[in-house]
Amino acid sequence: MNIIGKAIRMERIVDRRTRRTVIVPLDHGITVGPIPGLIDLRETVDKVAEGGANAVLGHMGLPLHGHRGYGKDVGLIIHLSASTSLGPDPNHKVLVTTVEDAIKIGADAVSIHINVGAEDEAEMLTDLGWVARTCDNWGMPLLAMMYPRGSKVKSEHDVEYVKHAARVGAELGVDVIKTNYTGAPDTFKEVVKGCQIPVVIAGGPKMGTEHELFEMIYDAIQVGAGGVSIGRNIFQAENPTLLVRKISKIVHEDYTVEEAEKIGI
Repeated sequence: MNIIGKAIRMERIVDRRTRRTVIVPLDHGITVGPIPGLIDLRETVDKVAEGGANAVLGHMGLPLHGHRGYGKDVGLIIHLSASTSLGPDPNHKVLVTTVEDAIKIGADAVSIHINVGAEDEAEMLTDLGWVARTCDNWGMPLLAMMYPRGSKVKSEHDVEYVKHAARVGAELGVDVIKTNYTGAPDTFKEVVKGCQIPVVIAGGPKMGTEHELFEMIYDAIQVGAGGVSIGRNIFQAENPTLLVRKISKIVHEDYTVEEAEKIGI
């Protein structure tokens, strides 16, 4: 029962035809507060859903304050981890929500954030193992944000660190990995190859141009990425709906960068 339950829920956050996904994380409110694009959650959810996002991701406040009751449907991923930029160690993520609470509020999946290499890595890995087993028991898909961060990590985008962090999630029973793009398709191919589950790329800090964003997405998809999980570059865009529509064409229909840029012109 839990296996089919997980499969059904996965289809609410991943396109069943392409097996890829466009996720828009809106979990920044706890980390950095009410930044532009996240002042009105309901409005932002509506914009990205209309653009064709497969799912939105956020804390319990997302369904509590962002549920619309109208418009296009979109998958809901509840984030279980949190820390703030005001805390003594923002890299130390703690569990603030349970899988059971996410189920009660109607989530299609849950997510957790792990900083591999951080000072409190052991505690976070313990949490990941426990959450993964709980998700298996309930038939709940689990996305893990696996980032290499810590004193031994020279660059968060170095392929050796990124593929290690991604593999940790796969080894502990995660269903989807979110991690950093390594900067080039040849190296990101190693991350995908070293992980037996879908790997989606993070958007990271706000990029200079849409062209740069599209190139990163296209290159990642071409070497096997399972989609994208992009926040600020989408919800702080001038037209989030149009931007999601363009990104969805690259992810789900293999549009080139140039083809995507022509949409809406």
